[in-house]
Amino acid sequence: MVSISKDSEVLESWQQVLAPYNIGYRIKLLSQLLTRKFTEKLEPFGLTPFHWLVLCCLWEEDGLPTSSIGDKLKQVGGTLTGVLDRMEERGLVRRERDIHDRRIWRIWLTDAGKELETVLPPLAAELRDEAMSGISPSEKELFSQLLNRAITNLS
Repeated sequence: MVSISKDSEVLESWQQVLAPYNIGYRIKLLSQLLTRKFTEKLEPFGLTPFHWLVLCCLWEEDGLPTSSIGDKLKQVGGTLTGVLDRMEERGLVRRERDIHDRRIWRIWLTDAGKELETVLPPLAAELRDEAMSGISPSEKELFSQLLNRAITNLS
């Protein structure tokens, strides 16, 4: 039989990998909180965080093939197709066949989709500033670099 003090030492040694103390759990919690708050900010526009991600891709480079958007967002086609369907219904994007390869569908922003580029990024910046309140610029940069490294390590 293991003594209580021995059990306590074992638990203490594992505390950084046990929920709710491990980094994966805390990153998931942060993601859920950010998603919930961002969803609230996007709700008046009838958008979801996934719509935001697609818009960001297209603001960066309009006319991307569907597969390129999926690659950038690490999404499977079925999920992205449904999102693009809803965005097209809302008049935010339009699909066109590629003029050189008819198998490829390119996604283009409509005027309504382009107009959101002046409206939505400030909302995202507000949320980022709220989440990073009290964190110095150098700590923010380090946090971003560490997240990128961890993502690269697991990719």
